[in-house]
Amino acid sequence: MADTTPQHPDVDGVDGGVGLTALLVAAARAIETHRHDSLAQDTYAEHFVRAAPACADWPVRIEQVPDGDDNPLWGRFARYFGLRTRVLDDFLLRSVDTNARQVVLLGAGLDTRAFRLALPSDCVIFEIDRPGVLAFKQRVLTGLSAAPKVKRVPVPADLRGEWSSALTTLGFDPTAPSVWLAEGLLFYLPGPTESHLIDTVDRLTTAGSALAFEAKMEKDLQAYRDSATYTATREEIGIDLLRLFDNGPRPDSAGDLAAKGWSTSIHTPFDFTRRHGRGPLPEPNDALEGNRWVFAHKPCP
Repeated sequence: MADTTPQHPDVDGVDGGVGLTALLVAAARAIETHRHDSLAQDTYAEHFVRAAPACADWPVRIEQVPDGDDNPLWGRFARYFGLRTRVLDDFLLRSVDTNARQVVLLGAGLDTRAFRLALPSDCVIFEIDRPGVLAFKQRVLTGLSAAPKVKRVPVPADLRGEWSSALTTLGFDPTAPSVWLAEGLLFYLPGPTESHLIDTVDRLTTAGSALAFEAKMEKDLQAYRDSATYTATREEIGIDLLRLFDNGPRPDSAGDLAAKGWSTSIHTPFDFTRRHGRGPLPEPNDALEGNRWVFAHKPCP
């Protein structure tokens, strides 16, 4: 397939650029949902995929993929997204089992945790993303007559700019514990923007809060350009991830949080593949080799 997809990161919505990757993740969650050994269930995911003309022919079940799990995009890469969803679901549920009742999804995309997770009834989920992405998401959910299980507050904002005032204006309380997820977000942002975002999360959180995010540790992303994952994503659906990722130096956000007093742990996705018995394992020239999942907690005095 020729690469005709709009790649500019400033496209607002899901028709191109980074917004289109939200549909890629939704398709992966749909495939994961229909597996007999599913790690995560998201019955809304395939409806997002079918509602967007850009991905009308994408699969939503592994049986629709001619080479099935041998396909590096819809097999291995999609299974990666399914594993990531499960791991962050578990992190969120553990966090609200303690005392956090505010959830902030940074770059929420087509996340449906407010609709599908068994969260405490007094939880509030704030979903921050660009207006076009949130508008598309709302149209699909309204068409399904979907009702969230907890209070859900969309926050239309660009995370590359000033977004904290929009969050607090809509009811977020910095003095109460909170849990934050940045799922598949930071490597699209310039390094200084990531650092500002992490500093802002620290400023808006109190003791007992938690943060999970995904980072990439490769020294040279372009060294993996011909990996099976990036090649299949370019050729099969026209998304050139390496043109969307920011190729500048990455900050050490986990180290920055530790310096601010947070406790942090860093894991490879493969750690969780082994824990759950499902998901990707390392392979040669692996586009996932540098991916890290970081879990941070702001301790109580």
